[in-house]
Amino acid sequence: MKIISYNVNGIRAAINKEFFAWLQATDADVVCLQEIKATPDQIADIAVLETLGYKHYWFPAEKKGYSGTAIFSKIEPEHVEYGCGIEDYDREGRVIRADFKECSVISAYFPSGSSGDLRQVFKYKFLDDFADYIAKLKVDFPKLVISGDYNICHRAIDIHNPKSNANSSGFLPEERAWMDSFIHLGFVDTFRHFNADPHHYTWWSYRAGARGKNLGWRIDYHMTSVELLGNLKRATILPEAKHSDHCPILLELTF
Repeated sequence: MKIISYNVNGIRAAINKEFFAWLQATDADVVCLQEIKATPDQIADIAVLETLGYKHYWFPAEKKGYSGTAIFSKIEPEHVEYGCGIEDYDREGRVIRADFKECSVISAYFPSGSSGDLRQVFKYKFLDDFADYIAKLKVDFPKLVISGDYNICHRAIDIHNPKSNANSSGFLPEERAWMDSFIHLGFVDTFRHFNADPHHYTWWSYRAGARGKNLGWRIDYHMTSVELLGNLKRATILPEAKHSDHCPILLELTF
């Protein structure tokens, strides 16, 4: 199973940058999108997805042009769950889950706290609630893949300038400690399972040519439960794809 996760920063803008041609070339089985910023009826050429063999499941935010997640899949899920059952997050379309025979795949878009204190408080609450939600979910669905934009750099190796960003949302000590505790729930950061090297990022600011200089942050993850450790084949970052300020990440599982 080949799974891609991608914060597209607006699916309509990505489509205008040849997203569908790129999607066809990747030939992924499951595609988890974040920050879709659209409802399916706003996608003029949505039939292209079906032509490519994808069934598509959308969980847009109530607020137009904001947040939202989606899952495209060539494998028909046994069930799709829209939301995590917590209204504050479900109205922003932050979590969608597709259950397959071999595993369950979540597309998650964690809140950003960079716009100010109120959203940082909201982010901390989300982190606590999400960990509780996953701990309970894992009882019934032990083989979990949680793909998405976590909006957190876990370690200094995951950010281009850890010293100057020590007080930046996304690299705060409390956020990084949450990542530790989440992994201790029984999860694997699949990219780091295969690659311990620095300078691998998934998001770059649009300012000052950051992407060209590779001054980035690694905030997008495929986390898998330890029950899938023996199924991990490959995890990598695809920085050549340029439809967004993020780039996609790839996970391959063998069953």
